[in-house]
Amino acid sequence: MLKHNLKLFLRNIGKHKSTFLINIIGLSTGLACVLLIALWVRDELNVDKFHENHHRIYQVIEHLEFSDGVQTFVETSGPMAELLAEEMPEVAYATATIQPDWFGKHALSVGEKNLKAVGQLVGEDYFSIFSYGWLQGDRAQAMSDPNSIVLSKKLAMNLFNTTENIVGKMVEFEKDRQFRVSGIFEETPSNSTIQFDFALSSEASREASPWNSLHTWNSSGPQVYVLVKEGADVAALDAKVRMIRKNRNENTIRTATLVPYSEHYLHGTYENGKQVGGRIEYVRLFSIIACIILVIACINFMNLSTARASKRLKEIGVKKAVGAKQDAFVSQFLGESVLMAFMALTLAILLVALFLPRFNLIIGKQLALDFDLGFSLIIVGVTLVAGLLAGSYPALYLSGFKAITVLRGKLNRSLGELWTRKGLVVVQFALSIILIVSVLVIYQQIEFTQSRNLGYERDNVVYFKLEGKVKDQLQTFMSEVKQLPGVKNAAGTTHSMIGHNWSTGLNWEGKDPNDQISFQIVGVDFDFIETMGMKMKTGRGFSREFGADSTGIIFNEAAIKAMGIKDPIGKVIGPRRIIGIIEDFHFKSLHDKVEPLFLIMMPDVVNKAMVRIEAGREKEAIAALQNFYGTFNPGFPFEFEFLDDNYKALYESEQRVATLSKYFAGMAILISCLGLFGLAIFTAERRRKEISIRKVLGQSATQVMVMLSSEFAKLVLVSILVALPLAYLLVKNWLSGFAYRISLDVWYFLAAGLVALGIAMLTVGSQAIGAANKNPVEGLREE
Repeated sequence: MLKHNLKLFLRNIGKHKSTFLINIIGLSTGLACVLLIALWVRDELNVDKFHENHHRIYQVIEHLEFSDGVQTFVETSGPMAELLAEEMPEVAYATATIQPDWFGKHALSVGEKNLKAVGQLVGEDYFSIFSYGWLQGDRAQAMSDPNSIVLSKKLAMNLFNTTENIVGKMVEFEKDRQFRVSGIFEETPSNSTIQFDFALSSEASREASPWNSLHTWNSSGPQVYVLVKEGADVAALDAKVRMIRKNRNENTIRTATLVPYSEHYLHGTYENGKQVGGRIEYVRLFSIIACIILVIACINFMNLSTARASKRLKEIGVKKAVGAKQDAFVSQFLGESVLMAFMALTLAILLVALFLPRFNLIIGKQLALDFDLGFSLIIVGVTLVAGLLAGSYPALYLSGFKAITVLRGKLNRSLGELWTRKGLVVVQFALSIILIVSVLVIYQQIEFTQSRNLGYERDNVVYFKLEGKVKDQLQTFMSEVKQLPGVKNAAGTTHSMIGHNWSTGLNWEGKDPNDQISFQIVGVDFDFIETMGMKMKTGRGFSREFGADSTGIIFNEAAIKAMGIKDPIGKVIGPRRIIGIIEDFHFKSLHDKVEPLFLIMMPDVVNKAMVRIEAGREKEAIAALQNFYGTFNPGFPFEFEFLDDNYKALYESEQRVATLSKYFAGMAILISCLGLFGLAIFTAERRRKEISIRKVLGQSATQVMVMLSSEFAKLVLVSILVALPLAYLLVKNWLSGFAYRISLDVWYFLAAGLVALGIAMLTVGSQAIGAANKNPVEGLREE
């Protein structure tokens, strides 16, 4: 029986090549999209889970209670790690770190070789908690000496031109201090959220370091991790951690808590102290898109299989006449569908192999088409489900015919069958329209973020780290930089303009004791406001003409509003006098509202230089800046970044979502149109006699074409009516994640509907034109 059914399957493919091609292209394209999304989802779900004991690693985060709500930070106090290790029996190891995004790049030298690498400060137990691949040295003791440095294999090769016998050799840090190599580790995996090239002991920062204050309880900056013992009661440990701040200060607004380290990447978004999502939202979004595309592909199979039922009447009737049961038909047709699905899977794997390099460029990862046992079982399972889903309705539909009916060659088409097929077309296009609306809105929001007035001018600004001789002779360096060709202005700052900086509370006259307001601190040097193109609301900026500006303070509008101060200029807050109010500017992404902020003069603390360049003279100015930097600060490689590029990187996730959504929406429309194309072919064939009679009676080709197209146009219009309300709810929910967002104009929805309708009509119209222009004699002669 199996051999017989296989022969029938192959014969039907030969008889109905167009239907087979449409089905195989639709299914393979759908499965290819599912495969690509599955590879990305698998990678996202495995981020930070390569560590041997990832399920026992927890991070200490803090909730800070302010008057306008609770803010959550991943930083805490450095001594927290030492206290947890010493006083909590549930903790095996604890470590405080200064992460690479805070510690940044530093100059390392061996002999005459100078290069920059990304580092971090870590506690003694860091490599006992995190199981990066270890190559040389004693992992457990690598960070026990404050003068130790651990290098990645790649960095060791770049510094020493070898990775052999490096332990014990010396590396110069910032042309200032020597560190002894105590270990070599493998490169950090691509699915690690912490990417670094070297690690120094946090003990090295206790004295002569800008990070020395982070060893006190009233500071924040380090990120603290713990490895709990096997079988430990984590809930009980978390309760103890929550009380640590209260035990030290009953009036504190800070509350520490534990979160699983390997889950924080996907679940790292908090609102008012509650976990509300994170990158997991994108995982869910694209998982849903994968399901949508697969359902659309399966609908094609269902529609075309049931539409072609009349072509298999004789086969079904003969089998039923000789005693075949309905179960046998169901098994046969489901088997054909599953076989078709696995044929499509083979083609889908080839498509994924072809397009994976381009996909990797879009998502910024290096995914590989490798099939471990678990992933293979998932893909086989998805394909099997797709085959069963696609074949379920055709199998039940075809196997339900009565033998006498099918042998007479008359197939009574029920109203239910007709509405089912139309309903499936409506579902297909409704899902496609939702994707089109989503793409339009996402692109418009991204465009809004890139074009919005931020309150400062981010174009043509480069910034770089202040180090070595530059930091020691900042004023001399800055005055020389301003004289370079193509340079308009320059200033020092502590803030990158694209994220969280330091924050603190303040006291002022008339303050409500219950008010807890967090103020962002931006330390600056002279000319910062002018360099960044910011505007004063009232008062003045910092000026060399006023010697007392070292005790001056400039607030933004949001700060003055939060404090409720009237006529603020000249008023004293703490040891400082208000000299100006600056217009609000965005110093985080548009996901966040503008927070209270103040600027103070901190020439000895600023660690970044902002240099504004004349438009059109970028290459000239950067070349001059690079040459001057090398002469002024020998031994320190010059590395800079464009502020505009880093601002755009804030929306990297949204950019990738927009690009991927565009491609997947295109695939959904393509697959939907394939199904519509197949149905149009079948409809034209089924109504061939009717069309011929109409033409003989005088109808024009245009009238016939309109008649054939109108049926499908009605279905797409119904799809639009179904899809647009759902699309509105979905994109409105997505936009709610932005504090500043576009308005949902009606044209987004009208455009999506018109695009879908236009594509559908082009697809159907090509067949309608062909059918309407055929010689009616041929259609009548066939009867």
